[in-house]
Amino acid sequence: MQQDHIDAGKAIQKRTGKTFYLATRFLPKRVRNATHVLYAFFRIADEVVDDAADVPPSEQRAELASLRRQALGQAEPEDPVLEAFRELCDRYGIADEEIVTFLDAMESDIDTDRYETYADLEAYMRGSAASVGVMMTAIMEPENPETALPHAVTLGEAFQMTNFLRDVREDVLERDRIYLPQETLRAHDVSEAEIETLEYSESFRDAMAEEMRRTENLYREGVAGIRYLPEDCQLPVLLAAVLYAEHHAVIRKQEYDVLSAEPSLSTARKLTCLAKTRWHWHWNRDPEAVFDRVSAVPSIEPDRHSPEHGDGVPTR
Repeated sequence: MQQDHIDAGKAIQKRTGKTFYLATRFLPKRVRNATHVLYAFFRIADEVVDDAADVPPSEQRAELASLRRQALGQAEPEDPVLEAFRELCDRYGIADEEIVTFLDAMESDIDTDRYETYADLEAYMRGSAASVGVMMTAIMEPENPETALPHAVTLGEAFQMTNFLRDVREDVLERDRIYLPQETLRAHDVSEAEIETLEYSESFRDAMAEEMRRTENLYREGVAGIRYLPEDCQLPVLLAAVLYAEHHAVIRKQEYDVLSAEPSLSTARKLTCLAKTRWHWHWNRDPEAVFDRVSAVPSIEPDRHSPEHGDGVPTR
């Protein structure tokens, strides 16, 4: 990949994904440059539908179709990021099917703005988040990718779920989308209209808490696979997990009210998370132990009274 193509991807990531960009800076150069390109490609595709309020669906589909041809090498790339992305896919053996799965998920955003069940949302994330995990695993080149891959996919889903929980206000106001499963909302007597009018209630708080618990289980499963990544990639991925999960602490502090104001992380808070994670990593190279110690995800320890069942209780 040419340096100016990498720089183009880096500029997009630095502008649109500040949290992930911070963690990316700690990746080894062999992975960092490829990550800039991957992230930029994801954003280019995402913005076709996310930043298209006045663009007719037919034009969005046409733009995605053009992007698909370029990404698959069926047409000359019109952007330096797309040229670098194609080279990257060839270099790391990223399958065309994975690219198609990702772009199919982006296209589904044109017509789909509600998800009935979590299974429906999970199917969407198979393209939008899991494909990201698959591609990131490919460029890291772990010794046993088949062992690392399921955890990477799950961690990608955890990151996206955190984005959904954080961005409820933005998604409904700017895109008329609600990613919280309808079955969860109904179970807590929350109507679509309440979210559309940004009406916070205890019922909405309970629905958010349920989905946050589900997401935190994804983090635990995803982080458990960091040990299978190359040693020089483990800390950066752990940093990304800690930083994304830190939004949960902000959401809890707001009593799960993400309708009145979107939770965000200050630069100081991000740097504090980074410093704590690096300090604990210096003394303990166990990703799960460090994540348990420094992240906003409540830790779970075995119940001493029922060790044979592996039951757990939150310790914080």
